[in-house]
Amino acid sequence: MELITVLIVDDHEVVRRGLRSFLESQDDLEVVGEAANGAEAVQKVQELLPDLVLMDLVMPGMDGIDAIRQVSQVCPSSRVLVLTSFSEDEKVFPAIKAGANGYLLKDVAVEDLARAIRSVAGGEFLLHPEVAGKVLDEFRETTKAISLLSDLTPREIEVLGLIAKGYSNKEIANSLVIATRTVKAHVSNILSKLHAMDRTQAALYAVRQGLVPPE
Repeated sequence: MELITVLIVDDHEVVRRGLRSFLESQDDLEVVGEAANGAEAVQKVQELLPDLVLMDLVMPGMDGIDAIRQVSQVCPSSRVLVLTSFSEDEKVFPAIKAGANGYLLKDVAVEDLARAIRSVAGGEFLLHPEVAGKVLDEFRETTKAISLLSDLTPREIEVLGLIAKGYSNKEIANSLVIATRTVKAHVSNILSKLHAMDRTQAALYAVRQGLVPPE
């Protein structure tokens, strides 16, 4: 039986002890080290080359998200499974974008945690059900937004960008060297294609899609 080596990263010693005690009771899991913050985690990963890093997110100094990003760079073979109490969007999405291979909440049953470690170490991507719902919703919204944007012509995208910058129809006409009535037609088409009620909604959409930087 091949052992899965694990590095535990958490700023609470009692949590690390509890995790170590449980994981070492599993025949196929070996805890090779512990770290109390992100910087220490990156150092230990370089030294120990664990198969899997069990990563907390909120820690003093370097947090878990920055640590995930650095671990992915210094040791791409080490898989990272987040184990945290936080399921907010501002934690979930940055962690996944940083390179996390799984995301669990600390209310997970210990047996499920062991199975998750094996799955993620084996190359699978795993999310807590609550987190999976958030990711699926975000994917759907992004897909929908991309679809809507693809319906716009290049000229309409230009006009939308100027709407988002607060330009009036006359200012847009001057900027693009077209007639004001042409601008009005473009604006009408844009609102229709984006299912927007007014220019404000269209402008917010443009900001979310990165057509213009947020103020």
